Amino acid sequence: MQDLIYLDYNATTPTDPRVVEAMLPYFYDKPGNAASRTHPFGWIASEAVDQGRQQIADLIGAEAREIIFTSGATEADNLAIKGVFELYQRKGKHIITVQTEHKAVLDTTAYLEKIGAEVTYLSVDADGLIDPKELEAAIRPDTILVSVMWANNETGVIQPMAAIGEICTRKGVLLMSDATQAVGKMPVCPREAGVHIMAFSAHKMYGPKGIGALYVSYRQPRVKLATQIHGGGHEAGMRSGTLNVPAIVGFGKAAALAGAEMKNEAVRLAQLRDLLENRLTEQIEAVRINGSREHRLPHVSNLSFRYVEAEALISTFNRRIAVATGSACSSATLEPSHVLQSMGLTDDWLKGAIRFSFGRFSKESDAVVCVEAISKGIEALRAESPVWEMYKEGII
Repeated sequence: MQDLIYLDYNATTPTDPRVVEAMLPYFYDKPGNAASRTHPFGWIASEAVDQGRQQIADLIGAEAREIIFTSGATEADNLAIKGVFELYQRKGKHIITVQTEHKAVLDTTAYLEKIGAEVTYLSVDADGLIDPKELEAAIRPDTILVSVMWANNETGVIQPMAAIGEICTRKGVLLMSDATQAVGKMPVCPREAGVHIMAFSAHKMYGPKGIGALYVSYRQPRVKLATQIHGGGHEAGMRSGTLNVPAIVGFGKAAALAGAEMKNEAVRLAQLRDLLENRLTEQIEAVRINGSREHRLPHVSNLSFRYVEAEALISTFNRRIAVATGSACSSATLEPSHVLQSMGLTDDWLKGAIRFSFGRFSKESDAVVCVEAISKGIEALRAESPVWEMYKEGII
C-alpha cells in the first residue's frame, strides 16, 4: 500500500489517528450501552454520546438535541425524505429535488413516486448550478419538501444554499440538504442558510464508517419526521437502535478536529488541486474542468480528457493512483455519470471524466506523480487512437 497514492477522499477518508485514539476505550474499558441507566458503565457511555452530539452540533451551529444519529448519510437521507412525505401528506405530496443529487436521494424519491408522490427534478446549467428562480417557479401549494445537495460529490460544485433557503422560508416549504461532502470541508450552518433538515456522515470527514447524522430543526420551525426504524424509541423516537458509542465518540472527535483545522486545510488543498489542474491543462491538449470553478469545494477536481476512456486511462498506471470515474456509491453500475450528463457533457467528454479529490494526508508529491502518470497515459492512448487522429485532422 505504500506505493499507492490515494486521491479519492470524496469516496471516503482515512480515519484520523486522533479519532481512533479517542474511540479505543469505548470498545473495551468503557463498554456500556448509552441507554443503560442503572449503573456507571451506562452513565459513562451516555456522557460520551452527549459529548459527541455536542461536538457535532457545534461544528454546524446547531443545538445538540437537533442531531439524530443514523448509520450514515444514506439512511439519514431516507429518514428525512420518507419521514417528511409520510408525516406531511395532509398538506401535499409534491417534492422538488435536483437531477444531480446523490442516488440516496434520487432512488428515494423514485420509490416515493411509486406510492403516490409527485416529484419535480430541477435541471442544472453547464456549471452544475441550479437557478433559484426556477426553483421558486416550481414550488406549488402542495409542495412539502425541497431537497438540494449542498456540495456535489462528483464535481464539488456548491449550490447557493442561502438563496434557496430564503425562497423556501418565504414559501413555507421545508428545505432538506444532503451535505455529506460539505460538512467538515467548509463552513456549514443550516440555520443561517435556512436549511431545516440536513444529512451528513463521519467517514467523509476523517471519522469512522457506519455512523452518520441528521440535523432536524427543533425551532422556527420545529420539524417532525415519521419514524422509519421502529424499536426502543431512541433518538427522540426518530431512529430506534442501540447507539454505536465508539463511532459516536469518533464522529464527535472528527467534528472537533474539522472545526479547528478546516480553514487552513482548505487553503492547502486548494493549492494542490490548482497545481494538478494547471499542470494537466498546460501539458495535455483537449482537457476541460467540469463544474463551476468559482463555486466549488477546495479539494475536488473533475476533469474530462477528450476522446479518452477513463477506465483505460486508469489502467495505464495499473490503478496505483486511487481516483474515481463517478460516485463511489453507484460505481457498480458502470453507467456514465448522471451528474455530468445533466450538465450537458457530450460523449466525447463524458467517457473521459475522472474525479480527483485531495485530503488531510495528501502531499504535493502526490499531485506531481499523478500529473506525470496521467500525462504519460493520455499520450499512449491517443497515439493508438484512430478517433484522436481524426480529431486532429479536423475530420470530427
